Amino acid sequence: MGCAVPVQPFQSSAQLCLGRAAPDREISLAVPCDAQALEIDSISCVLQEKLRVAVLVSKAALQFIHGVSLPSEYKVPDEVKAAGFEICADELGSIVEGHDVKRLTINGGVEGLATKLSTSTTNGITTTEEELKRRQDIYGINKFAESQARSFWVFVWEALQDTTLIILALCAFVSLIVGIAMEGWPKGAHDGLGIVASILLVVFVTATSDYRQSLQFKDLDKEKKKISIQVTRNGYRQKISIYDLLPGDIVHLAIGDQVPADGMFLSGFSVLIDESSLTGESEPVTVNAAYPFLLSGTKVQDGSCKMLVTTVGMRTQWGKLMATLSEGGDDETPLQVKLNGVATLIGKIGLFFAVVTFAVLAQSLFSRKLQEGSIWSWSGDDALKMLEYFAIAVTIVVVAVPEGLPLAVTLSLAFAMKKMMNDKALVRHLAACETMGSATSICSDKTGTLTTNHMTVVKACICGKIKEVSNCKDALGLCSDIPDIAVKMLLQSIFNNTGGEVVINENGKREILGTPTEAALLEFGLSLGGDFQAERQESKLVKVEPFNSEKKRMGVVLELNGGEFRAHCKGASEIILAACDKVVDGAGQVVSLDEEALTHLKGTIESFANEALRTLCLAYVEMGTDFLATNPIPIRGYTCIGIVGIKDPVRPGVKESVSICRSAGVTVRMVTGDNINTAKAIARECGILTDGGIAIEGPVFREKSLEELNELIPKIQVMARSSPLDKHTLVKHLRTMFNEVVAVTGDGTNDAPALHEADIGLAMGIAGTEVAKESADVIILDDNFSTIVTVAKWGRSVYINIQKFVQFQLTVNVVALIVNFSSACLTGSAPLTAVQLLWVNMIMDTLGALALATEPPQDELMKRSPTQGKGIFMLDGPDSDLILNTLIFNSFVFCQVFNEVSSREMEKINVFKGMLTNYVFVGVLTSTVLFQIIIIEFLGDFANTAPLTLTQWFASVVLGFLGMPIAAAIKMIPVG
Repeated sequence: MGCAVPVQPFQSSAQLCLGRAAPDREISLAVPCDAQALEIDSISCVLQEKLRVAVLVSKAALQFIHGVSLPSEYKVPDEVKAAGFEICADELGSIVEGHDVKRLTINGGVEGLATKLSTSTTNGITTTEEELKRRQDIYGINKFAESQARSFWVFVWEALQDTTLIILALCAFVSLIVGIAMEGWPKGAHDGLGIVASILLVVFVTATSDYRQSLQFKDLDKEKKKISIQVTRNGYRQKISIYDLLPGDIVHLAIGDQVPADGMFLSGFSVLIDESSLTGESEPVTVNAAYPFLLSGTKVQDGSCKMLVTTVGMRTQWGKLMATLSEGGDDETPLQVKLNGVATLIGKIGLFFAVVTFAVLAQSLFSRKLQEGSIWSWSGDDALKMLEYFAIAVTIVVVAVPEGLPLAVTLSLAFAMKKMMNDKALVRHLAACETMGSATSICSDKTGTLTTNHMTVVKACICGKIKEVSNCKDALGLCSDIPDIAVKMLLQSIFNNTGGEVVINENGKREILGTPTEAALLEFGLSLGGDFQAERQESKLVKVEPFNSEKKRMGVVLELNGGEFRAHCKGASEIILAACDKVVDGAGQVVSLDEEALTHLKGTIESFANEALRTLCLAYVEMGTDFLATNPIPIRGYTCIGIVGIKDPVRPGVKESVSICRSAGVTVRMVTGDNINTAKAIARECGILTDGGIAIEGPVFREKSLEELNELIPKIQVMARSSPLDKHTLVKHLRTMFNEVVAVTGDGTNDAPALHEADIGLAMGIAGTEVAKESADVIILDDNFSTIVTVAKWGRSVYINIQKFVQFQLTVNVVALIVNFSSACLTGSAPLTAVQLLWVNMIMDTLGALALATEPPQDELMKRSPTQGKGIFMLDGPDSDLILNTLIFNSFVFCQVFNEVSSREMEKINVFKGMLTNYVFVGVLTSTVLFQIIIIEFLGDFANTAPLTLTQWFASVVLGFLGMPIAAAIKMIPVG
């Protein structure tokens, strides 16, 4: 589209380039990587390398400056002191950007910086209006400078740059000069002013369309930037927008989050930061107390931590670098690239016809003058005739070049994007609209997509006893049935081995923060009578290994009051149970996990799973007194505490959506990390798993040979216990071995490879991490599978709308060329003047695109030849030629009006159904007819038309309408 796009925070290295390059693989109706795509890729690489070098040079320069300057020279500016702070924004920025450990130490370390920023590392900043205002005044806000939006007149100026319109404008200028010189004002100016008015109309309609699109894409761009982050303020953990962050804020980061500002590590475990988007380096950086520097725009690859914000907005290293770069809008989509090639070819054909038409018309003039013997005597009228012929030739080129094709694609894509936005789907790349229309396979996640992601523990097996625990009464009943020591160990496991947190919010109410699974377990622990804060204070957290989709487990090591260490782990039931060799029995004693107990636990897992419950196993191991934080958490020798069954109901409407996909030829597969029995139960409930389908586990899948996969993959409907690599492999084989167009849903950092490998990636907007969203083409804002079906529907709509418009425009092109060319060859004159052809071009390109690109999936082909001959209309007199040409022009326009109506349906006879509900279509048709009446009846001198009688008007409308039954008849002819 070429409009200016505001600089966004938190972009990948690919986004720093001129937009998203054309896909490097061929999909339905898309083109393979061509010279243009290669050029875009090369530009992307150059920009990314420049960015990487700039970062490294910036770091080196800062380190050099800090090396030759004395930190003691720093003096706190008076305005900073007056505001109640002891360090300025520039000093903070230099510490983080230069990774200056020496200067950090001189400032008292991270705790010293927090003190100088007047914040608490436990309670965060206070949020009184005065306090926030002072921080903003001294340190700025967390927003990057945006490029100024282009005004409407810029689009007008760009529309005026069209070469053919410039040529026509020159023709109009010459026509004005010669006409006024020969016939005086105003009669001699009619032709020239008519062309000028037509040019201005074309320019303003085109500019208005482009300007409105730019505003729409700007609105969509704002939606992409709506990112929330968890912070501690006033002693409460809460969610705020990244744009509200200020130096001194305490930010909570977890796997998949993007660092929202420059800052310092406060506390955390196993933090790995991916800085590739900033430096281009692929190796992750370990961040800890020894190396505490966190940079805006980087991503948390593993672990979790708390960060002290030091620098925001344009003062961050990312902000300074982004100020030196500009970002372009979306590149042309594959369909636009292809249609541009078609437009160029048709334009060349039109140019040929234009040259031939001009030659024939000029030859007729020369022949007449030769017969009259006035070949060397040229009057002003003769010059105007030649100028008119040239203008007609140029206008034929204008009509022939289908510039409306790319416009129609853009309009259809923009319309589809807007509709999808209303339907809770945010499109990040234009090409995704096209690609989704060709999707033949959807690999869907289970949790949060097919299910509601509102989890609750409804069953538990503790000390060998299975209990319903769907409410507090049931939970308290469980407590009374099992020994106190088992309850204590269970609560210690739940409240310490978690990535969630139980907090008291500003309203004094208890609030659970964390993933739905963590929230369900914490709620279960609270219902058992546990106290989160008290439990956390009884022991010291020494080591944390966050949940990982590869390991499917989470582990922590606690240092108990007596100096002993104990590790807790939880995760996929089969995996954790396999790591256990002991179990807590009904008396609360730790006993060996014999065959009978193991069979009972496995049967419990299976029965829970068959009830469509997600199962988690909790276990612990005693580690003595010699554990070091650098040691790994054990993977064997655990004691099983119990198994819980978590209910996650299927979303309403999923079964119907899956059925719609199947009837549309789209195969839906469930790929999940859950137990295979749970996955099969949910898949059957959703209608995904059918009688002929196969459910397979990831470990079994990855052991298959290529020959076995070739036979197996088409039948796979469920993959359980899958790793990120399994999901990626399945998607890759579907695309390469079976030529499927694959859509993939995902929400975690681990889903990024599959999202990137897929033809179209769909990230979850609620549960999805920022890394997953960045790897995706479409963000599903409500995490609902039904929305994915909506995206597919609008994707198909784009293709069908373009098919309709291509057929409509090509029929107009062919007829316009034939009418003028054949008439020029047969009669030596053109029935359609330059002004009339420009009006037809308006109907065909801009208005036609606007009307047909915003329709539901419909199309139709109509061909219509103009009627010629004065005898048919019994025309006589000096104005008979003018009236005949007006009738041809009028009939031609009404042919296009009814052609647009017929084009609403590709196959159905009834093209009127739903027409009145499409206000854009009705508005375009009404405007076209009204302007046509004005042109014929009131703009005769300007448009070279003559007023028509009611009979002639009726005849024009009837001639145009005749195309509709012809189109209906064509639809009835069987094809293939």
